[in-house]
Amino acid sequence: MICILQYMKTVTLIAAIGAGTLIHAGKVEAKDMQTVIVAGGCFWCVESDFEKVTGVTEVTSGYTGGTTENPTYSQVTGGSTGHYEAVKIDYDADQISTRQIYDLFFRSVDPTDSGGQFCDRGDSYRTAIFVFDTEQENTARAALSAAQTELEQRIVTPILTASTFTDAEEYHQDYYKGQNRVITRRGIKTEAEAYTFYRESCGRDAKVEQLWGSDAPFINH
Repeated sequence: MICILQYMKTVTLIAAIGAGTLIHAGKVEAKDMQTVIVAGGCFWCVESDFEKVTGVTEVTSGYTGGTTENPTYSQVTGGSTGHYEAVKIDYDADQISTRQIYDLFFRSVDPTDSGGQFCDRGDSYRTAIFVFDTEQENTARAALSAAQTELEQRIVTPILTASTFTDAEEYHQDYYKGQNRVITRRGIKTEAEAYTFYRESCGRDAKVEQLWGSDAPFINH
């Protein structure tokens, strides 16, 4: 009965988040600005997801968790730096809480996969949450526990101490809506078109929907 009640509370919470935060509002005056850092595989996808959330003011793609100073994309994806592809999420805590951010994050990835995310394999594509203080750590652990109870599978996403976050190269920022022309396996496309093709062919949304069902917040958005 406790597990059922916990599940229902989680489902209700995510439904509320979906209804209340995925309607993207215009710029508002920020009152209580805070930051979280998460890694969820391809940072283009995580940036695209969280820029749709009301209360989030900016999402920056970058690298964290490694040892190389000022790493490049090729170094990180080559696996020589120890970095994760990650995003820094700046948000107004008067509009959305840290816990809501973490709940959305877990349900937008496959937190049972320790080898990468979807078609992207390797250490740089693993999931993780990077925390700045004890309060964030406790919040992240509570969100992880709730997600694990709902999913009924072991979550392998680590909660790590935040370290230096290096912004990714400029062409990675807002790639999902870019209009520059790039060469893909399907010919010449805009960055936005290439991103849509990549996300679909990588199977990200299909896998997330398989795992989380109607609690997957960014499916069909």
